[in-house]
Amino acid sequence: MQEWIIAMLVISVLLILRDMAKTIFSEMKKSAATLAYDQHPQKEKMQRYADSFQKLADSFYGLPYRKDYLSSSEVDAMVTEVQEGLCRRCHLHQTCWIQHSVQSYQSVYHLIRVLEENDEEEFRKAKADLMEVCISQGKLVQELQRMVERERQNLIWNNKLLENRVAVAEQLSEMAQLMKSLSRDLFDVAEVDVQFREEFARRLKKKHILVRNVWSLDLPDGKVRYYAELKTKGGCISSGEAAAVLSGMCGSRMVARAEGKTLINRDFAIMGFAEEVNFKMLYGAVKITKEKETISGDNYTCATEENGQFFMCLSDGMGSGIEACRESESIVDTLEQLVEAGFSGETAAKMVNSVLNLKSRNGRFSTVDISMVDLYSGVCHFLKAGAATTFIKRDHWVEAISSTSLALGLVQQADFESSAKKLYEGDFLIMVTDGVLDALPPEEPEELMKEIILQTRASAAQELGRGILERVLTYSEYRATDDMTVLTAGLWRK
Repeated sequence: MQEWIIAMLVISVLLILRDMAKTIFSEMKKSAATLAYDQHPQKEKMQRYADSFQKLADSFYGLPYRKDYLSSSEVDAMVTEVQEGLCRRCHLHQTCWIQHSVQSYQSVYHLIRVLEENDEEEFRKAKADLMEVCISQGKLVQELQRMVERERQNLIWNNKLLENRVAVAEQLSEMAQLMKSLSRDLFDVAEVDVQFREEFARRLKKKHILVRNVWSLDLPDGKVRYYAELKTKGGCISSGEAAAVLSGMCGSRMVARAEGKTLINRDFAIMGFAEEVNFKMLYGAVKITKEKETISGDNYTCATEENGQFFMCLSDGMGSGIEACRESESIVDTLEQLVEAGFSGETAAKMVNSVLNLKSRNGRFSTVDISMVDLYSGVCHFLKAGAATTFIKRDHWVEAISSTSLALGLVQQADFESSAKKLYEGDFLIMVTDGVLDALPPEEPEELMKEIILQTRASAAQELGRGILERVLTYSEYRATDDMTVLTAGLWRK
């Protein structure tokens, strides 16, 4: 329980830090004076915090790994316990444990190991051997069985605690990485050079916009973000006017950031500008619920993140109905929130998996299927945990992206399968849940699905998904034996 509370607190703190960063950043930009951000004392302080969290995570990683068998010292302690307990009350105690101590010790030790292995044949042999040296063999065996079962339960709980500590370590490690990223975003902002600022101000003035401060932030991917303190001489002007001026100066298309203001008014306000993406994704989803069920266990989300990534996630909860829906919905919502906070898809999935293992889930699990499309380059990264095959449609050709990994919540260390593919304008991504492929004949369902996709003529994502699902249902006599979801998205140049 303590480890579960710690894990939930860690995730809460991660998301709070993200919002806190926005607030600090906003306040920082309102100051006219610019600090030397690469030497900012708060940056160094935050990095020290990050190092401390990483060290704490490493200490959890350094704990012993799970044990499947009792150690020799633990078995010795059990032998001593039975010797000083049950055996001491026997009138032959001195004969067994003083005159024949070695033989008695070996017999009891061997019987404990046999009970631990749960081997019936060896158990019968060990009991027969014990009868030659112990007149209370029945009572002794019962006592040893009770002790072995007790130690077996302790071993199970200790292993669970060790696994939970590894999950907490993962959370702390990711928190350290987030804090390092925040320190870069918060304190690596610098004022642009005087010549750039003056030229920007001169051009904006022609559009009746005044500028007070301009900052730039170099991103790890080589792109640059700009922040400017702007106001108008009167009335309201679209932020796109300022973005157009900045585009002419930078030589690349710049747009006002989606989370900022869209209008410049008479009061100075901070506005952010980023390089425009080259592509856009248009998506659609088609679902059908299992027969005799009213709620589908499948859930999905699609969103464009501020870093130019298009995030698609499809999760299939175990079974159908309200419980499966709640399970998959919780996973999808958490993944979307973590990705929006700046985590990679794989990191977010690992964090969700660690929390699922900390919770008492009664054997429930959910598949996770993630596609992350870089809208600058068109490269799509796939991440699968127990998910069904994803398909890429390009003109008269279809490619399958398969996985053999396990669903989230089944194992402590999630076995994600990842891959990347370059997408081109007009390509479609088709993500499906298991119910779709299971409705097809068992002989090579993926090949049949490729044919269905090729035969479905549609120019829009929603139409394509609907056409695919309708053709799949013809193979199951229009009966849904499981929840079925088809999530489609097309890539188009902006």
